[in-house]
Amino acid sequence: MQRYDWLKTIQRMDPETQFTEIYRISSWYEFPWDYVQSLGFALYRTYAVPSIGRLLARTGEFTGRTQKRYDDTLLILEAVVEHGFDSPRGREAIRRMNRMHHRYDISNDDFRYVLATFVVTPKRWMDDYGWRRLSAHEIRAAVNYYRELGRHMGLSGIPETYEEFERLLDDYEREHFAFDPGSRAVSDATLGLMASWYPLPVRPAMRLSSVCLLDDPLREAFGYPAPPAAVRSAVRAGMRLRGRFVRLLPPRRRPHLARDGRQVRSYPGYPHGYRISDLGTFEGEDSSSGGCPFPHSPAAADGARGVDGDGG
Repeated sequence: MQRYDWLKTIQRMDPETQFTEIYRISSWYEFPWDYVQSLGFALYRTYAVPSIGRLLARTGEFTGRTQKRYDDTLLILEAVVEHGFDSPRGREAIRRMNRMHHRYDISNDDFRYVLATFVVTPKRWMDDYGWRRLSAHEIRAAVNYYRELGRHMGLSGIPETYEEFERLLDDYEREHFAFDPGSRAVSDATLGLMASWYPLPVRPAMRLSSVCLLDDPLREAFGYPAPPAAVRSAVRAGMRLRGRFVRLLPPRRRPHLARDGRQVRSYPGYPHGYRISDLGTFEGEDSSSGGCPFPHSPAAADGARGVDGDGG
């Protein structure tokens, strides 16, 4: 098997009908590490919106149980990719997610923004640090995959193209990014979690490296000072160098799922380590009134209601 054989396979597939299969190949075989990192940064971006970051801080879930909330989010999303939208496990994962969200009146606009981060952030990450850029087939497949996820969440007005998702994300962030103490607290906890995956002596350096990867609007929204220019350049150069090294490696023959990495620590082993129905938060479990990370207005509750299961 040659280095670009997976890409050739993708090019023979139809991103309009085989988008889940294409997304699996991209995220499990071609860019497993990059997708985990970029989707983590995608979710992290949402904290810079004060209404989201403030609510997360108030519940205490992403500051008091950061590792478990990270694992729950990753595993629920991965279950849909692994089993598909129409499978029993995939539908169970979507129901679990929708039930958590339904306890809050999440606005359709908030949901669409979060969806946009999952489409746009990985593409931009691969442009900067991937061993190759995503192909047009992969980009279109990701758009269709998250459009389908949005449909199962009951969202309206979902962008139809990557360009529309990108415009939505950029416009939303220009309008809403701002400093908030709650957002900063959640950000600090998340950066601490990322650093905790490494040996103790290098954790401060890893935290600084994470800040170096933030774009200026995101960093400024959290109130972090600009890292030294030389350090920032070195970190980003190191990431690009990693991408060039990965390009020289043989293609992956076995899938590497996010749960296979050392970053998921709350559930040792699968399928015996957890059940989808046990993931996430439950009524009365956190320090506030639920566990969903996104606040929203009562008028939008129906628009954010999931179409799978009971919509809860």
